[in-house]
Amino acid sequence: MGHDHGHGHGHGHGHGAATDGRRLTVALVITALVLVSGAVGAWVTGSLSLLADLGHQVTDVAALVTAVVAARLAQRPPSARRTFGLGRSEVLGAAVNALALLAVTVWVAVEAVERLLAAAPPEVPGFALLVFGAVGLVGNLVSLAVLSGGSGSLNVRGAALHVLGDALGSVAVMVAAGVLLLTGWPYADVVASLVIVAILVPRTVALLSTTAHVLLEGAPPGIDVDDVRAALLAVPGVRAVHDLHVWVISDRTPAASAHLVVDDGTTSHCEGRAADSSVLDRAAAALRDEFGLDHSTLQIETPEHADHEEHCAPPPVRAAVNDPVTPRQS
Repeated sequence: MGHDHGHGHGHGHGHGAATDGRRLTVALVITALVLVSGAVGAWVTGSLSLLADLGHQVTDVAALVTAVVAARLAQRPPSARRTFGLGRSEVLGAAVNALALLAVTVWVAVEAVERLLAAAPPEVPGFALLVFGAVGLVGNLVSLAVLSGGSGSLNVRGAALHVLGDALGSVAVMVAAGVLLLTGWPYADVVASLVIVAILVPRTVALLSTTAHVLLEGAPPGIDVDDVRAALLAVPGVRAVHDLHVWVISDRTPAASAHLVVDDGTTSHCEGRAADSSVLDRAAAALRDEFGLDHSTLQIETPEHADHEEHCAPPPVRAAVNDPVTPRQS
């Protein structure tokens, strides 16, 4: 028997990446302006929390540049060299951004501990800290509002996480400024920076875990592979399923492949091909309708063929068939 495809690929990926690219570009411009303000503020006040926020803003600009480039690359169509296109560039961009943010938060934590252990922490002007924190918060909230209307892809989520870190940092800076103005407690700024770290680290690790799952071709969220197998076995004519794989090409495009063992009860080659087509159509429809798996690669096999096949090969590739008389090869 041979290979065939369940078609019905979604075509919203390019449009979603284009929309994300525009939103990311707007957020990049806003964040760059906030960065300039934060740099001036950190230089004037000497605040660690403002410096921590500035460090996040620097990585934010780099993160948004990475995200914009990734969104542009994701719009490119598939080619002979990259048959799935460059959709995974968005996932790679999200992973790079998460790693950069994790590095910055670790550095801020180390610097905060050193200041806590110091005999006397540096003096920080509370009013200037409050002003620069407020400016940063406004810019961050505008950027978050822009990104919230995106597709929710990993690329946008990674960029938004950076901006969220800045927004939280700005709030912490303002709280530290208020404490300094009201009580004069010298460690308020350092404690604020540690609060930023405590909030960001779990979110950053979670994003890294998600991107790693996609890059390692894990099953899409919300899809149980055992349920997929059961749905294929429920298709009339299918007696066994093996080499079943369900993965994510990018976080927007889930895919599946499987070998379907069917009874070889037909009397002629042409009738066999018609029966195969019917099984393939029903199986592809089940994957599409029940699990949203529009991109599926299914191979039909007889029990005799399955008995002699090693079931450890990668997902099958569709074989081109031009001659209806020539048997298809698996």
